[in-house]
Amino acid sequence: MTSQDAERRPWPGLDVSGLRILVTGFGVSGYAVADQTMQRGARVLAVDGADTPEIRERAQILEVLGVEVRLGVEHTLALPEDREIDLVITSPGWRPAQPLLAAAADAGIPVWSEIELARRMQSADGPAWLAVTGTNGKTTAVTMLESILQHAGLRAVACGNVGLPVIEAALDPEGFDVLAIELSSFQLHWTRHLDCEAAVVLNVSADHLDWHGGAAEYARAKGRVFDGVRTACVYNTADAITRELVEEADVVEGARAVGLTLGPPGLSEIGVVDGMLVDRAFLTERRTSAAELGSLEDLAHLGPQGAGPHVVLDALAAAALARAHGVRAVAVRDGLRAYRMGSHRAQLLATHESIAYVDDTKATNPAAAAASLRAAERIVWIAGGDAKGADLDELVEAVRDRLVGVVLLGSDERPFTAALARHAPEVPVRRIDPGDTGDVAGRSRLMEDAVRAARSLASAGDVVLLAPAAASIDQFRDYAERGDLFAAAVTRLPGAST
Repeated sequence: MTSQDAERRPWPGLDVSGLRILVTGFGVSGYAVADQTMQRGARVLAVDGADTPEIRERAQILEVLGVEVRLGVEHTLALPEDREIDLVITSPGWRPAQPLLAAAADAGIPVWSEIELARRMQSADGPAWLAVTGTNGKTTAVTMLESILQHAGLRAVACGNVGLPVIEAALDPEGFDVLAIELSSFQLHWTRHLDCEAAVVLNVSADHLDWHGGAAEYARAKGRVFDGVRTACVYNTADAITRELVEEADVVEGARAVGLTLGPPGLSEIGVVDGMLVDRAFLTERRTSAAELGSLEDLAHLGPQGAGPHVVLDALAAAALARAHGVRAVAVRDGLRAYRMGSHRAQLLATHESIAYVDDTKATNPAAAAASLRAAERIVWIAGGDAKGADLDELVEAVRDRLVGVVLLGSDERPFTAALARHAPEVPVRRIDPGDTGDVAGRSRLMEDAVRAARSLASAGDVVLLAPAAASIDQFRDYAERGDLFAAAVTRLPGAST
């Protein structure tokens, strides 16, 4: 058996029996890969640099069934010396220059993502794939799509970068009709064959540039979602990069480009007319007529002052992918009406004295924060954290007229205070003393101080918004803890009601 054996085996319905597979990274997707391939006769070794109780528990489950797991950094620095490897399936977080992956490439061993493996292993009559990527809004769009598909009576599930690993959904024994797949740029980098029925790139802005090696490489990774599309490549007409990615895509003959716009749609576009979501792409008479898919009122519950523009765009994207699959307009409307935001994404937590408190802790970069800040007219903004070197000037300049106050978290507030001083010097700023955040009590105190400071700056009708535009790692365990502590602090405000 040679290292090229995996590449030569026919697919769809790839038979992995006898393949010597190395799984790098033993998180949720790595566990799923090891489990699914081991069940089908592969000889699996999994490695991970971390050695936590959670990983050990996963390892013990699969080791009983014949998967070998090696934990510790020393196992991630080179290919194993005691066995041949035919195929590497890598965690999306592992960079191409990581020593083990670089060694595999030098040795001519294929390196695939879990997504690539799932596409090859899925049978030819398996579920259709509808894919979502973009710098911001992926989770909202893909879970909206899941809701629409389910309201159309289809067995569908959101998977990939959210929910189930794709390989579990693709090989589910009961069989899904459609997969709504969220894909990160990391996952796409390691994927060569997607062959989706339809796919969308919501937007492209600077993010993960250190991982990809630059903006062009990052955008190129996003654009891979369009390769092999059979029906529709969906793009954002306001984002020139997304249009360029469609133009460069290698698609199946007959696939169409479909634009998304927050204004009236042109031919082969989906947009908004007089408060209605309108389709001029997926109907035979699109040159002379349009189909109503719902209204902005159907989305009003998704924001403190109605759905923000970014949420409307996500809804249009979900609608476009569903329509590409043949879903009727009424199911689009019903799915959007029933949809509710997940935790930490523009989530309206409570109201107190006519002030709304919104958790968008997932807004960890300036582009995501800008979208969130445009969803209301008067905002007290809770921001700050590890800005990762991002330029905050464009963000502050774009939203300064909406700011009635700013509360700053973070161990280093200077990137934010400098941008605010340049572009919004009249906006009052409260800096929260970092103090000791080494334990939950200290982090809880920090967030309670932030919420009280925000309340002191807000008036009736305002929105207190946690949209940090920065990572959480300088003061919190992760973005979810930051959001959870914010929610807890809000509930302790006197008289707060959900």
